[in-house]
Amino acid sequence: MGSIIVAMPKIDDAKKISAILQRRGLESSAICTTAASVLSKVHSLDSGIVICGRSLPDMYCNKLAEYLPEYFELLILTSFEGLNHCPQGVMTLTMPLKSMDLIHTVEMMLYQLDRKIKKQKSKRKKRSAEEQKEIDRAKKMLMERNNMTEQEAFRYIQKCSMDSGTNMAETAQMIWLLNCDG
Repeated sequence: MGSIIVAMPKIDDAKKISAILQRRGLESSAICTTAASVLSKVHSLDSGIVICGRSLPDMYCNKLAEYLPEYFELLILTSFEGLNHCPQGVMTLTMPLKSMDLIHTVEMMLYQLDRKIKKQKSKRKKRSAEEQKEIDRAKKMLMERNNMTEQEAFRYIQKCSMDSGTNMAETAQMIWLLNCDG
């Protein structure tokens, strides 16, 4: 599950928000009072949520949103009037804040972030043209030398790749190097 960073201009406000989350079992990874400290912290974490006010002493929330890494979301706590100054596509809650609204919003955001990360990891990575060339070369060699069909050669490379824990292009290259006349 993602990390939670609470960033408010006043440390007491940040501690209060952190305490609300902690009562629900949501631990804050950090409490910050500046955007610089938030950015420093996010780069040492994998993913998470930054909860902050509309502005911190050194940066407005819209700039902070631009600087956050891909797997970090921003939750802005602001007055009703301040909603106009929040960036599009960023989650907001209006003040005064209801504890359960905060908790449910953070839980929802963490769940969505977790799903986003899992979905991204499950996407197949495209092979480069060079990697595909290595695989095709090894397949051709296996087809000629071992009388395999293209499908059998591909499955052989795939199985060797899984057994050795290397990607298919590396495996194809090893097969080629071990079997070529040299």
